[in-house]
Amino acid sequence: MSQTRIDTPHGVIDAEIVRPEGTGPWPGVVVVHDVLGMSDDLREITRNIAAAGYLAAAPRLADGSGPRCLVSLFRDFHRGQGTAFDRITASREHLKSQPDCTARVGVVGFCIGGGFALATATDGFDASAPFYGELPKNPEEALRESCPVVGSFGRRDPALIGAGDTLAAALSHNGIPHDVKTYPGVGHGFANHWKAGPLTPILRVTGFGYQQGAAEDAWRRVFAFFDTHLRGGER
Repeated sequence: MSQTRIDTPHGVIDAEIVRPEGTGPWPGVVVVHDVLGMSDDLREITRNIAAAGYLAAAPRLADGSGPRCLVSLFRDFHRGQGTAFDRITASREHLKSQPDCTARVGVVGFCIGGGFALATATDGFDASAPFYGELPKNPEEALRESCPVVGSFGRRDPALIGAGDTLAAALSHNGIPHDVKTYPGVGHGFANHWKAGPLTPILRVTGFGYQQGAAEDAWRRVFAFFDTHLRGGER
């Protein structure tokens, strides 16, 4: 993993890039973090994506941490524009400019990052993989020009009840290739190793937190989907 600097309309930002072994070229993937920001979990996910054969870039969406940064992220998401969107777009274009990138780029996101992965699915990406991301308002209309989507949700997620079913219906309505699955018995964050200190056991009881079986199946689906839509089925 190496750190890089990416130019955006609002200045230069930090990002972390991981290249697969070998010489490439490879498809790219922008990895959008959750509310915890650039965590060890996010870095491990980025390494795993690279190990699967993708040039992976994880940009920092907000400067600093704390409630003010979270408010800024959610404000951008609900407005559908702003600094966070510009940083995701700049990261995609940075990957496309790399000589060892095929110029086909997907996006993966978790929690609020999953929302951004869906919100940018109509804006130049070749495939989108939201993990338990909030849906846009009026999803049938908002996703009318979406790229292919592979979405993963938890049936026990109290904040996104029925979201997976709604997303699948909207994509079907628009004829968008998709694979959307809602996993029974798991909740929000099932593919993330969240570190919540003494609250971790409570989160697990309420369905939050990492669930190995669901996480492994979701990544199997994501990589199969990306192989089709970013590689054309070729390895």
